[in-house]
Amino acid sequence: MKKIFNTFTGLMNNLTIYRKLIFFYAFCVILPIIVTDGIIIHIINRDERQRQEYELDNIAQAVGNSVTDLFDDILDTTNAIYLDRAVNDFISREYEKPYDYYSANYRLLRQSLAGSIFNNSDYSVTIYTDNPTIVSGGRFCSIGSIAGTEWYKAFRESNAPIFETFYYGETGEYIKSSKRDICLLRAMNNYGNFRREVIIKADINYNELVKSLNDMNYLATVYVCSGDVILFSNDDKTDINEPFATLTGSERIAAVSDLDLHGSKLKVLVLEPDTGIRFFSKKNIPVFILLIFMNLFLPVILVYIINKSLTERFALLNASFDKIKGEVSQIKEIEDIEGNDEISNLMTNYNLMVRRLKELIKTVYEDRLEKQETDIARQQAELLALHSQINPHFLFNVLESIRMLSLIRKEKEIASMIEKLAILERQSVDWSNDFIRLKDELKFVEAYLDLQKLRFEDRLNYKVSIKNGCENYNVPKLTLETFVENACEHGVENKSVPCWIYIRIYEQDDTLFLEVEDTGSGMDESAVEALNKRMRDCRISDLKEGKRVGIINACLRLKMITGDRAVFNVDSTKGVGTVFLIGIPADTLETSAF
Repeated sequence: MKKIFNTFTGLMNNLTIYRKLIFFYAFCVILPIIVTDGIIIHIINRDERQRQEYELDNIAQAVGNSVTDLFDDILDTTNAIYLDRAVNDFISREYEKPYDYYSANYRLLRQSLAGSIFNNSDYSVTIYTDNPTIVSGGRFCSIGSIAGTEWYKAFRESNAPIFETFYYGETGEYIKSSKRDICLLRAMNNYGNFRREVIIKADINYNELVKSLNDMNYLATVYVCSGDVILFSNDDKTDINEPFATLTGSERIAAVSDLDLHGSKLKVLVLEPDTGIRFFSKKNIPVFILLIFMNLFLPVILVYIINKSLTERFALLNASFDKIKGEVSQIKEIEDIEGNDEISNLMTNYNLMVRRLKELIKTVYEDRLEKQETDIARQQAELLALHSQINPHFLFNVLESIRMLSLIRKEKEIASMIEKLAILERQSVDWSNDFIRLKDELKFVEAYLDLQKLRFEDRLNYKVSIKNGCENYNVPKLTLETFVENACEHGVENKSVPCWIYIRIYEQDDTLFLEVEDTGSGMDESAVEALNKRMRDCRISDLKEGKRVGIINACLRLKMITGDRAVFNVDSTKGVGTVFLIGIPADTLETSAF
């Protein structure tokens, strides 16, 4: 056994990895698939047969129950007539003149329960009697008109109180609903009628019976038979102009249900579908396709992927080792190492070896040169940092000198403007922290509005209101100022009459709301819709458009700090004014106590 094992191992060692995988696929995948799939298909086929047999049995039982219910309904109807005193008196009475009979007949059908019973659409009821004074016609007829029919003779010979019969239409009968007839007969001998022969005959509407069976939409063919006679069915054996068909004996019967209708033995036959018991139903087709995919295509794909994973990476590793034989400058690390298996570990160790090899062959000159370049880059960065600090510092000193000179010359208004300008510039260049308290942001906004008021004079008025507790929230710098600046530039500047800017800050439902309203020139509906869309769907790329970039910038910053939970809305009317509303979830903002 050990010798066989060693021989087999040696054979495997001489095969390429690809051939090893093919060998593995053939003996460890294909062979088990044939066995397991055969078992699965057998189980599915068995279950499918049992399910269809159960369905066909249910069809037979359902049709049998439907026929039984119909005949029970007819029997209940005949019972009602049988027990109706008015009908019995009408039949028993002897009439002197036909007129007396017609008058009594009219009253019976219009005033008694019998009238509604006789007008049933599913079956028709006729009463036959040997009363010579009754005029045949309508629902009451003479027995003499049916004396020669086969069904009458069969009823008399049976001596049964209730009798079902099925026949093809015969001559001599006064009323026939169709050429194929199915009816229930019973003798009427209560209330003293035993002195006369009275028969109640209920004829079933054959067409309605067949239609109701077809309306059930059974997938299989159903026969309701009396012996070998097919009374009705849901196939082409229901032509009322032809005598009842009979069973040929070649029918493939899948289910049977026996019926006992008051002594008449019927049976419901459900034929096997034309395709036989289906091997697979439609619902099993996806399962079958999935089995084929999982058992055939999926293993092939996996073998291909495994082969690609092994052989290609081994080839790349082998080629990398071959480069070591050449010049040292040609040695390169393997890029884009994928996976975390033994091969990827070999590639990682190869790269580590290459890096250490390059470190060993580095010259002192290269190290010094690299260090000099690093020092130069660091010095340049430090100079730039110093320069960025000197520029705003120089600007603030110059502004302060101008303000002091204005005060000396008693130009208080100019000095005030320069002071507010210095506040604005100091706030805009100080980015050591991107957040600012709302209280400080409002000071900045008021300084800006005071400067604008010097420009617009009586054309600009403003009012700021902030609810208690909101002033300590930290918001991104210039958030509020951006919308106030927009109100001045696009609202107040384009309107010659006095305008107001209202700034409202309040908290509601755990949301901080910033509201900036102006009574300026306003926007039309299309511009409002476009601006709302840009604010809600803003992206970094929108800043390149150059239109209202300040507002888009502010919206982008708020969306980033709130995890895209901030809401924006602008409402404007041309010539009336504009309202910007910004909602910021309070849980995304920090607060400052001082």
